[in-house]
Amino acid sequence: MFAIDSLLVKIALIGVIGIGAQWVAWRTGKPAIALMLVAGIVAGPLLGLIDPARDFGALREPIIKLAVAVILFEGGLSLKFRELRHAGVAVFMLVFIGVPVGWALGTAASYYGAGLPFELAALFGGVMVVTGPTVIVPLLRTLNITPRVKHILKWEAIVNDPIGALLAVGLYAYIIHGGAEANSSSIIIDVVAASLLAVLVGGAAGFALTWAFPRGWVPEYLKAPVLLTTVIAVFVLSDLIMHETGLITVTVMGVVMANRETDSSRTLMRFKEDLTVLLVSGVFIILSATLDWEVVKNFQFRFLFFLLLLLFVVRPLTIMIALLFTRIPFRERLFIAWIAPRGIVAVAVTGLFALRLSDYGVPGAEALVPLGFGVVIATIFAHGFTASWFAQRLGLDRGKGNGVLLVGANSWTIAFAEFVKEQGSDVLIADESKFALRRARRADLPVYQGDILDEAHDDELDMGQYQQLIAATDNDSYNALVCSELAPEIGHARVSRMLATAQTGTRRRGRVLTLSGTPIEEQLDRLQAGWSFGRTKITEKFTYADFVARMKASGGDSLAVSRANGELAVFSMQHRPPVEAGDTIWTFVPPDPVVVPAKAEEPAEVD
Repeated sequence: MFAIDSLLVKIALIGVIGIGAQWVAWRTGKPAIALMLVAGIVAGPLLGLIDPARDFGALREPIIKLAVAVILFEGGLSLKFRELRHAGVAVFMLVFIGVPVGWALGTAASYYGAGLPFELAALFGGVMVVTGPTVIVPLLRTLNITPRVKHILKWEAIVNDPIGALLAVGLYAYIIHGGAEANSSSIIIDVVAASLLAVLVGGAAGFALTWAFPRGWVPEYLKAPVLLTTVIAVFVLSDLIMHETGLITVTVMGVVMANRETDSSRTLMRFKEDLTVLLVSGVFIILSATLDWEVVKNFQFRFLFFLLLLLFVVRPLTIMIALLFTRIPFRERLFIAWIAPRGIVAVAVTGLFALRLSDYGVPGAEALVPLGFGVVIATIFAHGFTASWFAQRLGLDRGKGNGVLLVGANSWTIAFAEFVKEQGSDVLIADESKFALRRARRADLPVYQGDILDEAHDDELDMGQYQQLIAATDNDSYNALVCSELAPEIGHARVSRMLATAQTGTRRRGRVLTLSGTPIEEQLDRLQAGWSFGRTKITEKFTYADFVARMKASGGDSLAVSRANGELAVFSMQHRPPVEAGDTIWTFVPPDPVVVPAKAEEPAEVD
């Protein structure tokens, strides 16, 4: 039997707590990062179940650094240059104007607010220019805001992470080489040279893999392991040249691979996303469990003044100055100015240099750790729990997606789209054929011309506003492909397809719409024969059993159930959603259905 204090048990416990916190966040709609932070503090300093310093010893720092490298690489993989079409100027200003301004203001706040010595204040101010993909990306995943704001925040978080770390590297070198007596020009040259070398290493690695993968130099089953190994190898190589330059290397490598074609880009992206979720969960639990009572005791009351300055002065002024001459609407600037949670890189870099400066005998260095944790805790809770509320107040929150995306423009999907629109739900018909979409346009229905599987259009088609996708083209293979490709992004329960013909119904990739799996070919014939879409409300008197009897007699199809909270679930061959009183069922029925009399007390509401 394993002892409760064995390393194997601790590793399993970290995984269970981290993923458990993410699952609770998904179920409750609360910020995942905040819940992981609380879970780590409870498991660490409160209950003493996890003590990273004791449990991992010298392995703790390498584990965190390698995890951060993979997380930043995955973040780089999400940076498409086409996203800069609407956000490019803002990102440029946030990097080249926002970083210096934020550094200067953060230094002043650290010096006057937190009372740090000037050199340490400058180092800590440099670290504070980061926001961090480990907290921004999970936060943005819970918000349905405009793509431009999402792109700006995501690019800022990923690009500024290594920049903030490098500022800390430069200030650390300046401090240990004598402060004012140090050769500043030499330090700057070293940092710049190491950064350029890191960019070259990352770019070369990205180009090499995107050249080798499509040409069959690496078999499919080895692509993900080769990619992960390469990320770790180039990170360590650059970090040996100069500390923290590996963060630049993996970010550049990810950006290069994101913008060059690879035959397995979707597969690799899913692998990296799954791995990143695990790493973020584990690392956040480890870092929050590291917080001990000695660190808490070192947190001084004046640090609260610094946190207020950081939240309400430094960040807002930085964004307003950086975006002053851009065309970004003022309300979007306000939202960006408020959202700046710090995460793993801020804590890891601060803790690393605090330890080294304390060993070097620099006075005041011991205050960096509690201050760093204070910033992370304050910003995660302040921004994580108010982001949705603030977006609603500014009119940026588009609400929970309630739309239906229909792939394939034909008579049936157009008629169904008109019905969905009448119910007050958003609807979109996507098709590659301009001719096929002509009738939909005449019916004043929103359309999208193009292949939804084409990555070049991902930024034009926001999948977050649709809670159901139905592939209903006359090509059964394409319908199945749409379901298999988009199900991981939208959710398997939210993706269904129609069979093209009755003879091709043996394949089961994706849920097949309707309980009987009626093919689109037959639905088109039914529509020609006068079938129509309708809705029936289930009540306490007219139960679902009564409805089933009516549909069985009429021979009609149950398509979906609309709940009072706006949730929409489809009927499929693989799944019959639960139906309760108050729900409304969407149907497709013949013109003269055989009606089974409803109970006299309360007739069914049928349109």
